[in-house]
Amino acid sequence: MPAVEPIAATVFALALLHAFSTGAFVRLAHRHPRHAGVLHLLGEIEIVFGLWALVLLGALALVQGIDAAIAYAETRRYTEPLFVFVVMVVAGSRPVLQAVTALVMAAAGRLPLTPVLAEVWLCLTLLPLLGSLVTEPAAMTLAALLLAPRVFRSQLPERLKYGALGVLFVNVSIGGTFTSFAAPPVLMVAAAWQWDSVFMATTFGWKAGLAVVVNASVLTWLMRRHLPAANGAASDREAGAPIHGSVPWHVSFLHLALLAAVIAAAHHPVLFIAVFLLFLAGTAAYPRHHGRLILKEALMVAVFLAGLVVLGGLQQWWLQPIVTALDPLALFFGALGLTAVTDNAAITYLGSLIDGISADAQYMLVAGAVAGGGLTVIANAPNPAGAALLKSGFAGGSIGAGGLLAGALLPTAVAAAAFLLL
Repeated sequence: MPAVEPIAATVFALALLHAFSTGAFVRLAHRHPRHAGVLHLLGEIEIVFGLWALVLLGALALVQGIDAAIAYAETRRYTEPLFVFVVMVVAGSRPVLQAVTALVMAAAGRLPLTPVLAEVWLCLTLLPLLGSLVTEPAAMTLAALLLAPRVFRSQLPERLKYGALGVLFVNVSIGGTFTSFAAPPVLMVAAAWQWDSVFMATTFGWKAGLAVVVNASVLTWLMRRHLPAANGAASDREAGAPIHGSVPWHVSFLHLALLAAVIAAAHHPVLFIAVFLLFLAGTAAYPRHHGRLILKEALMVAVFLAGLVVLGGLQQWWLQPIVTALDPLALFFGALGLTAVTDNAAITYLGSLIDGISADAQYMLVAGAVAGGGLTVIANAPNPAGAALLKSGFAGGSIGAGGLLAGALLPTAVAAAAFLLL
């Protein structure tokens, strides 16, 4: 009987190749309109890992039997995909967006910058750092929705949009390190290594905060001549926040309370799904206060993450020897590089299984994993959410793997330098 691990590694490699080739499928869809539907589906980055997870389960069924394949699928933990789905929909609702936009605009008025420059800078600093409280997926959703009409527009050069995407992904990845519960790669090790939020803030958080500010400041300066308020070329609707009518303050307050409840119950699916049902009941009862919920986008992201859970569950056999064989400095760069091909939470989880791992190695592993969280769409769990919400702003309606990598290199270097040198 063939070994399962090599089959799983092969399917995972094919999934990665597909993920990095989605732009090619989109281009093929334009050339062959007869098959455009299927080709567009294959060009959706969010569908890739869900599709190849089904391929893996089919291969397991052939090799080990249907019962074994079903048993494997049922033993995976799908809490994170479910949570990301729920938190994206709630955080992306109009009442929550209005409240967060009001906060950003109020803070922007106190900065010595033009309004849109100040708002973009805050979306790339304040909101990623807020991820340490509201979790990184919620921070990514809010930042992406507020940045979309300001930055990810047809008038901006593609290189700047990829730069903005790279900074957003990196800043969200490192911005959740002020606490022990908000960033998935930190959450994987916090209990095993007794890392509390005080330790995270004093060991990782302040360094991440400096890197976030540097990354956002450099990018905002580079975009200063291309943003609407800087050249007066855009309308107020383009430059403004994504608000569709005023929402009463008590409705926004209720939605913020529901969002807080979802976040508080992040590790208990039964509880946060119950809160989500209350949220859906409220949106149905008062539709005038709600626009279109981002259900499709959130569902696609959940499929992506669930597929990654299924595919990643059989990759430990080759990942763990790499992690265990490296000294602390090599471990930092190894973790940083591995995030380009697998979720950074999977890397830190493997580290938590190593007996007797030194304190230096623990720090280097997590620092490398979070620093590399913006290199690809699959590097950090919130990245697919940002990609799903922002891809329409790019040429062809898709995000190129090479463009994202190029846009993330400099902010990744800044984050790496902060963790290694400070």
